[in-house]
Amino acid sequence: MPPPGGRGYIAAGYTVEQAVPLIFSRESLPPAPGWLARGLAAAVSLACLTFLVIGARLTPAKGGTGTHEQLGMPPCAFLDRTNLPCPACGFTTSVSHFAHGNIAASVYLQPMGFVIALFFCATVWVAGYVAVTGRPVYRLLGRLPARGILIALLTVAVGAWAWKTFLHLSRRDHWPP
Repeated sequence: MPPPGGRGYIAAGYTVEQAVPLIFSRESLPPAPGWLARGLAAAVSLACLTFLVIGARLTPAKGGTGTHEQLGMPPCAFLDRTNLPCPACGFTTSVSHFAHGNIAASVYLQPMGFVIALFFCATVWVAGYVAVTGRPVYRLLGRLPARGILIALLTVAVGAWAWKTFLHLSRRDHWPP
């Protein structure tokens, strides 16, 4: 029986293992990611790095849209039919500006494209860290408020589309402004 106040466990005949809560012991830590998880992390890191390298190899379109056409893709059908940019118009141009180091142009032409490029950069580093060290980051990711992040991303996406539409209709969707 422990003494009053919960102190003096060792003096009362208890062992150190009994006095240390399980949450602080090595047995309570989750297992490190295996080779399959580390390989997947390396693949994700390389995929995001590939998107950034492709963006760096492309020449950003002067009109703020159409950079994807350098990859052999067709022009935006939504833009052609409605003369309004689709929600994804300018993403490739924005990522290309970001990869070239022109952050201001990336944010100006398509703010959500900038967020996507920033996500690619963060994912290259985080997934690369997991692949190289084998240390998990899910505890850190588990602390992020998923609902708040989702709401913020949706708000930025809708706002970026509205901004891109304003730029296009006012004929300001080029860099420099």
